[in-house]
Amino acid sequence: MKKILLIEDDTVLRENTSELLELSGYEVISAPDGKKGILAAKEHRPHAVVCDIMMPEVDGYGVLEALSCDPETKKIPFIFLTAKTERKDVRKGMDLGADDYLTKPFEEAELIGAIESRIAKMAIMEDIDLQSEKEASGFLGGPRNLHELKNFIDDEGIEYDFTMGDAIYKEGDNSNVVYLVLKGVVKTHKLDEQGKELITGIYKADDFFGLASFSKNIPYPEYATAMEPSKLVGIAKDEIRKILSGNYNLTLEFMQYLSDSLKEAKEQLLQMAYASVRKKTAATILKFAEKLPENPSGNIHILRSDLASVAGIATETLIRTLSNFKDEGLIAIENRDIRILERDALKRIR
Repeated sequence: MKKILLIEDDTVLRENTSELLELSGYEVISAPDGKKGILAAKEHRPHAVVCDIMMPEVDGYGVLEALSCDPETKKIPFIFLTAKTERKDVRKGMDLGADDYLTKPFEEAELIGAIESRIAKMAIMEDIDLQSEKEASGFLGGPRNLHELKNFIDDEGIEYDFTMGDAIYKEGDNSNVVYLVLKGVVKTHKLDEQGKELITGIYKADDFFGLASFSKNIPYPEYATAMEPSKLVGIAKDEIRKILSGNYNLTLEFMQYLSDSLKEAKEQLLQMAYASVRKKTAATILKFAEKLPENPSGNIHILRSDLASVAGIATETLIRTLSNFKDEGLIAIENRDIRILERDALKRIR
């Protein structure tokens, strides 16, 4: 019989949830606060932990951190119960390593489904770990290539929705999560001492970002912001590292992806340093055209500040250059939208 540790300070909810789990065939160990919950987890080694966030003594975040630091309990699937629906609270739990969360009030099927899924996933990951120890190629049954890795993240990660201008993370935040763009466009950017923005990357659907480090627990070195309504899926970087460590071919393919991304970033820096203003502007327009979808009229919506930031020139200078391009028949401008009329001519600008 699978053991579930339920940590909940609300007596009625704890008793009702315990009864629900017992009727579903689980052995339930309950604790009324985080401090007792930590002791119960280390004593009973449950198959999964279901834990409230706001509790006396030690809150849910503290419980998760304590269990994550103990080699004997760090792999136990951890599910948060929370009445907080703000994205930042959910993200904080996922950044700390939680496997899932349920918002109160929850349905019986939601709770049982989350527990069954995470216990099954844990069993699969344990089998994979055993297999990878036996075979150098390892991770049989797991993602075999970058496409399958993205599907895996889509299935197993946590989805987030952002509106235009929403901060996804800030410079200095904990970098425990890697993101995959499902829909929309995201920019990463830094601010200099004068507060001027420099865009370091633009990511569209099917792109990864947030890859600060796999080997060190370092903070994000830049900001990430949604440039339009965007849907993302995030997954713990430790899980990505575990997958890559057991699959040589996938690791090589992922390294090639990172290499291509680094090459693109270097080309952008070289262009900013040495290219003419006209070439910087033309190249940046073409870069955004690759990342942003066109509307039915063939236009793309680009903020002038974002164009200037990527090109590395002053906004006023960029606006003058855009006007010149319009007069030359290279582009059309309608309000804040741009339509490319002569793509080849833009590419030839020096």
